[in-house]
Amino acid sequence: MEAIDKIINTLKYKDIIKEESIDYKEIKSGTTNGIIYSLLSEEKPLYVLKKDQPEIITTTKDFLITYRNVKLLPNVLYTDENNEFIVYSYILGDTHVNRGSKLEWMTIIVEELFNKYKKADENVSRGRVTGINRNLWADFNLESLEYAKANIGDLFSIEEHRRVEVLVNKLNTYEYQEEKYYLHGDAGVHNFVFNDNKLNGIIDPSPLVGPRIYDFTYAFCSSPDDLDLGTLFTSFSLLNLDNSIDNSMLLEEVLFQLYTRIGICKKVHPQDLDAYLEAWKEWREYLPSLKYYE
Repeated sequence: MEAIDKIINTLKYKDIIKEESIDYKEIKSGTTNGIIYSLLSEEKPLYVLKKDQPEIITTTKDFLITYRNVKLLPNVLYTDENNEFIVYSYILGDTHVNRGSKLEWMTIIVEELFNKYKKADENVSRGRVTGINRNLWADFNLESLEYAKANIGDLFSIEEHRRVEVLVNKLNTYEYQEEKYYLHGDAGVHNFVFNDNKLNGIIDPSPLVGPRIYDFTYAFCSSPDDLDLGTLFTSFSLLNLDNSIDNSMLLEEVLFQLYTRIGICKKVHPQDLDAYLEAWKEWREYLPSLKYYE
């Protein structure tokens, strides 16, 4: 890949960058495997430059261009001919912190992103755009189940793992799971940019083809705060869906998403694990099939 200084000179030559003096600073990349820089003029960040594998850059570019009218997403300014890097507009704020209430940012996300999702072409397979082709969303669910189960391990009893497996098999019978929408795929607080306690943008798509309920429950479960029924039902009522999803189905989806989130936390976000385990004890009581006595 080209050195960052050479890339900046190229961007100036192509008139993508108009400022005379540009500095750069590497941004902590979080869960992404790429290298991300903020490009600054007079200490003010103006652009983001991300270097990654060509398939990642390509899918990022395609998603952002598809949803270029969504104000929460950054504007694509340039990608090189080999798709080794992408430059997009900088969104002011920070991820994770100073979020404000979950209901407020869930409302914004539902109305300004999730309700603007487009259906995927019929010939496009479900699952990660850069991943394995799948005919059924159930295959994606089962892989998520096995990955989470391996990470959680003996943190849960064998019986509790089995109950979640039964739950997932039930989810896989629902018609709405076969919807094919072009999703962000990683819509969580680690990719939400907050400024002055308000959601200001969404970054780093990991495009996914599947039902919109996935991105909704992923966002809801992406932080351990405000995991309550009021926040869930109020924000869910704003989501425009093709198929009816009743409260029982929604709770089942949230339970499974919480299970996968616990698996992720145990592996990479241990600081949130205790809070999610407390949430799990509460949420499993909503579904009789997950109740058990310790």
